[in-house]
Amino acid sequence: LDPLRSLLHSISSHLSDKELSDLKFLLRDKIGKRKLDPVQSGQGLFSILMEQREIARDNLELLKKLLQHIKRQDLLSDVVQFEEQQPPAPNDQPDEHEEPIGVICDYVGRDWKRLMRALGMPEVKLDKIEAAYPFQLDEKVFQALREWKKWMGKDAEVAELIKALRSCRLNFVADKVEA
Repeated sequence: LDPLRSLLHSISSHLSDKELSDLKFLLRDKIGKRKLDPVQSGQGLFSILMEQREIARDNLELLKKLLQHIKRQDLLSDVVQFEEQQPPAPNDQPDEHEEPIGVICDYVGRDWKRLMRALGMPEVKLDKIEAAYPFQLDEKVFQALREWKKWMGKDAEVAELIKALRSCRLNFVADKVEA
């Protein structure tokens, strides 16, 4: 799982209806009424903000300001902890794929289809991902890796990712995953 998405999911699940309404009000100038009105959850709101690149792994300033504005210091401290990349609590250990997938998402870019083919993903699945996220390269990579992990099940191993990266001559990314 993407650590940022996990953080946003956690924040979303702790927001009351009033707090969500307050956030929508505060974001009316950034997002627009037409896009905001159908939003029913924090997840929907955060998805729009991620699409617009207002929230990203390396850009959480808007999120922090919003949480501060609605007086949710507890959630704000979760964001600050995420930024400082504190190790997760023992009962919240990431699975072995979480970090490598994040690294691959950060560095693979336009070579994502070539990588997924090297991992043996069917072309039909790649086409569906391409159609679902036509203008969101980061999301294509993330969803493709997520699909691969689901498709492979217990056989999905980091070693396979590294092998596929090297076969695509993405050695820099493979080195980053191994580090």
